[in-house]
Amino acid sequence: MLYSDDFSPDILDPRITVHEGPQIIEIDFTGLYFHTSADVNAFYDRVEARIGETGEALWFFMVNTQDYRVDGDAWFAFTRRGLDLNEGHGMKIVRYDADPMTVAQIAREKGTDRENPNLFTTRADALGFLKSLPSKRRTRTAHHPNFQKAEFLRRMKFNHDTAILEIDLSGMSLEHSRDVNDVHNWAEEAIRATRHKWWMVFNYEGTRIQSPAWVQFSLRSEVFNADYSMGSVRYALGSETEADKRLRYEAKTTRPNIRNTRAEAYARLEELRAEYAADHAQK
Repeated sequence: MLYSDDFSPDILDPRITVHEGPQIIEIDFTGLYFHTSADVNAFYDRVEARIGETGEALWFFMVNTQDYRVDGDAWFAFTRRGLDLNEGHGMKIVRYDADPMTVAQIAREKGTDRENPNLFTTRADALGFLKSLPSKRRTRTAHHPNFQKAEFLRRMKFNHDTAILEIDLSGMSLEHSRDVNDVHNWAEEAIRATRHKWWMVFNYEGTRIQSPAWVQFSLRSEVFNADYSMGSVRYALGSETEADKRLRYEAKTTRPNIRNTRAEAYARLEELRAEYAADHAQK
């Protein structure tokens, strides 16, 4: 399932504004209609890519929620991706909505236990509130590494007879961008030494990719697969990681190739190899 034209990067970029000084990312939902989860994933993929370009992990988020719609089929992805964004990168998130009905609702609930302190009627009020908050950033957080290079390299099994590389990520919890970069840097270095691309099988049994690691993981994985993989299959992801993986691949042209077992992963890999051979036989 691919996203609609309204969710192409060129269309979305004007809706995502990075304010470096006050450390605010402004997101404009005005008039957007999320028909499918692919639309949702395309939108949040672009937000995460813009975050990645800044080199900063933590931001205040200011969201214009006036007149947008989310269909039922897209609601799970919308809430899940929004939660991941806030947990992984949000110092604070506020919304503003100038719709007369929302303005009236805010007025009615002001001073009651139903008042939402993070909902405003104007952009100026939302912006002023965020500017009054202290930043949670540090001077370039130095993440503590959770893995050792030698230990990780033992998780990579090169079969030169079949040109298949197995990468065992089982039981690993990628906590932040340092973990993501370490794993990818070590894998890329080992593969470059072989001087060719590989067919790859990934073991994700018990693997966790925590919210602060998702942006960097998505960016590095996409480049990694393009540069070093002939084709990739993943297996035993587990419910939560599998759901995230499927969501994040939904708006892309490539398939996630997720299977339950190693045997099923190898069967799918053989299908990919056969498709590759057939395509190149015709050229």
